[in-house]
Amino acid sequence: MANNNVFERIYGVVKQIPLGKVATYGQVALLAGNPRWSRVVGYALHVNPDPSVIKCHRVVNRNGETSKAFAFGGEDMQRMLLESEGIEFLPDGRVNLEKHLWKP
Repeated sequence: MANNNVFERIYGVVKQIPLGKVATYGQVALLAGNPRWSRVVGYALHVNPDPSVIKCHRVVNRNGETSKAFAFGGEDMQRMLLESEGIEFLPDGRVNLEKHLWKP
């Protein structure tokens, strides 16, 4: 399968994550068609062609941690974007997945 098709499937899933929710890389991979694509999800989001439509800041790791290499302004920018959407963080800096994990 060509990368463009895989990336489009990943972007299609990410576009569905609603305001106030997050998804994990693994969750996006599974919904895009292959649970082993977690790293591919990361690559696709890193080259996101339209962050205003494809809200890649709503994707966190399985522990609810934000990306250390967030492409759109640094690690703190991802947290700021999530907080502006009402996402709550635990004292240790992780997203409160119990409250904010998307369950499609």
